[in-house]
Amino acid sequence: MRYLGVLGGMSWESTAEYYRLLNRGAAERAGGLHSAPLLIHSVDFAALARLMEAGDWGEVGRRLARAARGLEAAGAEALVLATNTMHHVVPAIAAEVRIPILHIVDPSGAALAAAGVRRAGLLGTRYTMELPFWRDRLAERFGIEVVVPEAAGRALVHRVIFEELCLGRVEPSSRAAYAAIVERLARLGAQAVILGCTEIAMLIGATECRVPLFDTTALHVASALDFAFGE
Repeated sequence: MRYLGVLGGMSWESTAEYYRLLNRGAAERAGGLHSAPLLIHSVDFAALARLMEAGDWGEVGRRLARAARGLEAAGAEALVLATNTMHHVVPAIAAEVRIPILHIVDPSGAALAAAGVRRAGLLGTRYTMELPFWRDRLAERFGIEVVVPEAAGRALVHRVIFEELCLGRVEPSSRAAYAAIVERLARLGAQAVILGCTEIAMLIGATECRVPLFDTTALHVASALDFAFGE
């Protein structure tokens, strides 16, 4: 198996789920006591969250690029960003490393396209929902249109992620609120909804929603394992 470099800590709840899924997937594919060969750089999310809030994406990119160079120097053969939002700075990271970055949009786009989805709702941080990196890549590579909640819905989704899910809190009232937002996206023509934040799968699943949900974490992990196993 090839070594994966995981850029994590954004939040550590998300990274813990990546670690669990990567190792479980490696064991399922290889059997026995096999686990995933990983190198992990886990950042202090508070510092990056302040930069994001200030709109200083340049410094966010520089810090993550330094971490990525360290993973490459340590022997990582590909990079996995264990977060959706930080894919906004993938160009800055890619400019500083020679190894591939396994982009989270691509396996999700492939799965949506295979399911015949042409219009998908997107839930995530307000950065993920409002910045172009998800919307543009999905449209350009897969011909899929993205629809997001209205301003109040985006604010609620973002608040729950940062004030609850990133802290490991799963509140029934937030689950109901998210399910209502998914229903509104379906009424806007979304044939499916992308769980575009790695923590959202902690909160809602298929039992709460009438449209299919595409978990970007699970799809990203499967893609990373394909690389690790040379598939």
